[in-house]
Amino acid sequence: MSKRPTLLLYIHGFNSSPLSHKAQVMSEYCRNYRPDIKVVVPKLPSYPAQAAKHLLDVVNQYKNDYQIGLVGSSLGGYLSTWLNAQFGFPAVLVNPAVKPYELLADFLGEQENPYTQERYVLDESHIQELKELDVPVLKSPQDFWLLQQTEDEVLDYRQAVEKYTDSKQTVEEGGDHSFIDFERYPAQIIEFLDL
Repeated sequence: MSKRPTLLLYIHGFNSSPLSHKAQVMSEYCRNYRPDIKVVVPKLPSYPAQAAKHLLDVVNQYKNDYQIGLVGSSLGGYLSTWLNAQFGFPAVLVNPAVKPYELLADFLGEQENPYTQERYVLDESHIQELKELDVPVLKSPQDFWLLQQTEDEVLDYRQAVEKYTDSKQTVEEGGDHSFIDFERYPAQIIEFLDL
């Protein structure tokens, strides 16, 4: 049986966009070395429930025709974990948010996305939406590869190390939330996702 065509779904983080550096790195790698892989980088709505629905729409559009693998950065890592719980897609998580509902409590009020200049307001209802997407226990820890740098200035990296303790992990000393030198990893990511 021939393998189905493959699709890489890159899920960007909070106040990010498809223009994020890591999304560009993955897209460019596939364009140059694996043009057979379809790369989809949706522009997610700023509100969690809307972002989740948008991702479901994307997945439902492609899941019957493609074998899907996920790369999620920051809040995108949290959303990737949620998608995995529903569909079993393998996922590479880059400095993922583990408890974004705690983190974003400090960001209530007016926001501006630095990529899109979109202005919007976060309130308590959006924190609740995030909580509803939580996956307390990983059904299949082997589906995940955690790429984590310890000097992440946004998130406590130990939360991810603990949550994905039974998953493949690459934890690098130093770095920052953007994950410095991400360019080293696209080939290994594609291999892990079996795309």
